[in-house]
Amino acid sequence: MKRPWGVVEVGDRIWFDGQAHVLAGLDGPRCRLVAEEGGGVQVLLLTHVLAAQDFTILDSSLPGQRRVPVHGPLDGCDSAVRDRALAWERHVLEVETGYPGPGREQRPRDGYDPAVYGLAQREAAKAAELMASGEQVSVATVRRMRARYRAQGVWGLVDGRRRRERSVFGRADPRVVAAVKQALEEQQGRSTGTLSRLRHRVGWLLEDAQGPGKVAVPPVATFNRLVRAVAEQEGLALTAEGQRRRASRPVPVFTPTVATLPGELVMMDSTLLDVMVVCEDGKARRPELTMAVDVATRSITAAVLRPKGTKAVDAAVLLAQTLVPQPMRPDWPEYLSMAASVIPYTRLASIDARVQGAAARPVIRPSTVVIDQGKVFVSRCFLAAAEHLGITVQPCPPASGHAKGHVERGFGAIGTLFAQYVAGYTGNRLATRGSNVEDEACWTMPQLQDLLDEWIVCGWQERRHARLRHPLMPRLTLTPNEMWAALTGIAGHVPIPLTGADWIELLPSRRCAITDEGIRFEYRTYDGPALNGHRHRSPAADGKWEVHHNPYEPWQCWVRLPDGWAQAEWIHRSLVSRPFTDTTWQHIRTVATRHTDRAEREEHLARHLDELLRRAHTGQTSAAHSNKGSSLADVAGQRAGTKRARRRTADTDPPKGPAERLPPAEENTPPVPGSVGTAASAGAWSIFDAHQEAQQW
Repeated sequence: MKRPWGVVEVGDRIWFDGQAHVLAGLDGPRCRLVAEEGGGVQVLLLTHVLAAQDFTILDSSLPGQRRVPVHGPLDGCDSAVRDRALAWERHVLEVETGYPGPGREQRPRDGYDPAVYGLAQREAAKAAELMASGEQVSVATVRRMRARYRAQGVWGLVDGRRRRERSVFGRADPRVVAAVKQALEEQQGRSTGTLSRLRHRVGWLLEDAQGPGKVAVPPVATFNRLVRAVAEQEGLALTAEGQRRRASRPVPVFTPTVATLPGELVMMDSTLLDVMVVCEDGKARRPELTMAVDVATRSITAAVLRPKGTKAVDAAVLLAQTLVPQPMRPDWPEYLSMAASVIPYTRLASIDARVQGAAARPVIRPSTVVIDQGKVFVSRCFLAAAEHLGITVQPCPPASGHAKGHVERGFGAIGTLFAQYVAGYTGNRLATRGSNVEDEACWTMPQLQDLLDEWIVCGWQERRHARLRHPLMPRLTLTPNEMWAALTGIAGHVPIPLTGADWIELLPSRRCAITDEGIRFEYRTYDGPALNGHRHRSPAADGKWEVHHNPYEPWQCWVRLPDGWAQAEWIHRSLVSRPFTDTTWQHIRTVATRHTDRAEREEHLARHLDELLRRAHTGQTSAAHSNKGSSLADVAGQRAGTKRARRRTADTDPPKGPAERLPPAEENTPPVPGSVGTAASAGAWSIFDAHQEAQQW
């Protein structure tokens, strides 16, 4: 009986390790090989020999291909091409083994039994069979298909014309493709132009290289498709914005940022939120959002809204907020609490009493913080706060948003999932902005901060994140809270309580002197009983003391005295009816600086008032009013003065005749506003009537 296909036996000649061997013996999983040149004997594992790259069976009727047949590429072929290749596989197997497949239940057909017919006879029988079925197949074709099957398996039986890879540029002329590529490379770094400009440039390049009229530029639609295909294939951007984006990307292959423990990597950044808020000066502006995102759990550990121009203290306080639980608001429902979430509240409460009554938001201690080159994050205040909390700061290169892509993507998610539902939404670009955004703004900064905090708890931390998947369960997505609960069980939780002195250390500092009036900076004076005994007595060489202050609580500051921190209050705090921030104070200062000449202005106002009263008493107009035009009161005064002058003239002069008297209508008719008469002729005066003006138009 013929041995099965693909089985080696003792006595076979095989090619292994670059030379021919004879399989001299088999002992379980081991085999004995005798080299034909030199007669060297080796005892090796049979699996090692069969897995060798150059293993081939020599001088055997069995096919030498011992690897698994290649079937994967067939899936990319048409069904007709695939069926024909599989049919040829059955024909080749029948020629070589006598069986069209792996089954051995039946005897070989007449003309294909290897024990009766030779290989050449079987090849001739197969060619005759295929010719009888209507296919133009010769013996040479059958022999060629056998060789291709030995070398490539079933993939070698696919028609070569069908395996030819299709060009991404279609049937475009290679010379046109080369010109398009050259034009795209030339415009890298230049300002963005239209595709018509690029089409003209390609035409000029073809004329210079091939001659006028030799190669035609494709039509507009075809050319545009070709340009996009070439740009995508060659990695060339069509716009200046795309060029800058590609230039900021790292060189492939990209290495993903991976963090396996909470706080192992935290990314921080600031951006303007796409929402208008009503600031304390009554104007609508976009606030600035500073946010921290934990990479391992995708949790937003802290988020702070401030007026545009985030200060260093905002970033420093953001670090502190990641270490303390988020307290529940009085109006928040109970299911937003940590006790009602998937977070292991009972275990955390046993080691950290601060989580009692906290919201369902993780408490994470950052180990490394990734920041950009913004002056807020590289400030001395932020770096000192990170050093005080034992946090490593890792700056990323300039213009490399990919280095902190998690927080950048978080900003986009906030704009999509939260900001667009808030009244006063501006849109993510100018083209999508509404016409009355400022009028829609109704939320103040603290109110929007409360809304954002509540959305983070219920909208972000409990929302399934597509990137939170376990490698062994890739179909299951987790929420940030679920991931934090899972990792906390592995990494544990160590509470880091912050005292009042720690919060003061996080605030920005400055050097100030303690005078008899107290401490003065930013046009504010701070004083208190604790400063007594230290006025004009600084031990420092500059005669000043270290003062820490919070720009958002300007009614107090803290001074580092030899015996610890001392609080000093603003001397005008009692005059303020409600709390206000440093932003309000800066606005008042800006308005006040516009009237630095107020004393001179008040003097002018007093002189003008005196002149006004004098005119009202005498009934005469000033020279300035005579030149610029008379008001209604001035016209009446002039009329009264004219009448008094005429009475005096009538008392002294003889009476005139009727012909010399003024007409009664002209003498007694009161002046009409806007009319051109004797009194109003000096300067026409009129009250603007909007309705009348609209009718004229």
